[in-house]
Amino acid sequence: MSEPVIAIYPGTFDPVTLGHEDIVTRATKLFDTVIVAVAVAHHKKTLFSLDDRLSMAREVLKSNAKVKVMPFDGLMRDFVREQHVKVMVRGVRIGTDFDYEFQLAGMNRQLMPDVETVFLTPSAQYQFISSTFVREIALLGGEGDGNNLVSPPVYQKLMVLKAANVSAKK
Repeated sequence: MSEPVIAIYPGTFDPVTLGHEDIVTRATKLFDTVIVAVAVAHHKKTLFSLDDRLSMAREVLKSNAKVKVMPFDGLMRDFVREQHVKVMVRGVRIGTDFDYEFQLAGMNRQLMPDVETVFLTPSAQYQFISSTFVREIALLGGEGDGNNLVSPPVYQKLMVLKAANVSAKK
């Protein structure tokens, strides 16, 4: 009997979008376990705390028994080794994503030659979604506009942040 194939889907997920969810769902059809690795993200200023990002990801992915949501800090290589990962999943929406992801895959191959990178494209209705767009729409007043980009629990968190942001400006 062969050992289970564990894949990792790393990112900041600030916030997790329907596009992310689509990639995870598709990855679970290919691999035995998919670890959604939520980065601490020292290099980025995130809208949501690590705890919030973990909580949202766990909430929207909880129905899939093949998914584990975990935080990670430090080098991806170290986390991959600790978790016995064989495959890194990356979502690619457009050509510019591919250029960046291709370079990243090359670097990862240098650091982790035994780990393969698999590129998945989201379903057509999610190809335009990015966490950046979701944050901008929600915080700049797109009332109701974000609820077709993220799951309801994530949308609720965005609206709470938006309300706090509006109150702070008064």
